[in-house]
Amino acid sequence: MKWKADWGLRGRMALTMFLLFALYVAFVGGLLLYFNNIFLAVALLGSFSIAQFFFSDKLALWSMGAKQVSEDEYPELHRTLGRLSQQADLPKPKVAVVDSRVPNAFATGRSQKNSAVAVTTGLMKTLDQDELEGVLAHELAHVKNRDVMVMTIASFLSTIAFLVVRWGWWFGGGNREKGQPQVWVAIAASLVVWIISFLLIRALSRYREFAADRGGATITGKPSALASALMTIDSGMEKVPKDDFREQSEMNAFFIIPIKSDFIGKVFSTHPSTEKRVERLRQLEREM
Repeated sequence: MKWKADWGLRGRMALTMFLLFALYVAFVGGLLLYFNNIFLAVALLGSFSIAQFFFSDKLALWSMGAKQVSEDEYPELHRTLGRLSQQADLPKPKVAVVDSRVPNAFATGRSQKNSAVAVTTGLMKTLDQDELEGVLAHELAHVKNRDVMVMTIASFLSTIAFLVVRWGWWFGGGNREKGQPQVWVAIAASLVVWIISFLLIRALSRYREFAADRGGATITGKPSALASALMTIDSGMEKVPKDDFREQSEMNAFFIIPIKSDFIGKVFSTHPSTEKRVERLRQLEREM
């Protein structure tokens, strides 16, 4: 396999991290209005950041109800992922399965050596072998590109800012010296941070899906198989009851196909449309 570095993706990841760092500084400044203690504000955010970085894979798997499985339980899945990992020149990631009718998959982890790929039982029942290999290769491309780590860090800041916006008013008396108005300034600052990080995550996420599609097709040499899988998964979403998997919609940025959402959700989707992705894969098939 001849892997070509995606400098467009790397540049976007670098820019996203730089802008998020600037937001991080602004966010800490906003929290200072509430805590009135720079060491406490930095310590709290730092502790959460470290926990998120080192335990991101376990947290993501746990939140989705994914169970790490052995080779005895899913021998064919392990063999396929092991072979594709060799083709991608990657360490074999941990293998996890989610008991869900929703056909989907995602990758998580802070590095290439500490990664995990999870698939749903619905996905394995829906796709044929070539299509499944295309999806697994797509997830391995995310690991190869190291964009999972960037998305994990980016999602952390957005999540913390959202929690401050949502629950900060409960602690309106926290800053007794400066009074109630300072708390609302901190909440307003958190709202701005959340909106900007929300938009940055989506801008990066859309491009990284195109990059992973190209990478997955490079690993397998079969762009048409991944294109077929995307169409099958997309159509399969319509058959799933609305209450299935909806509570995990915040994980959309990590799924191969996002969970269906309302109009606003589509406008700010973490993924490009399936039609555009399939069109690019077909163009890649012609070039190959």
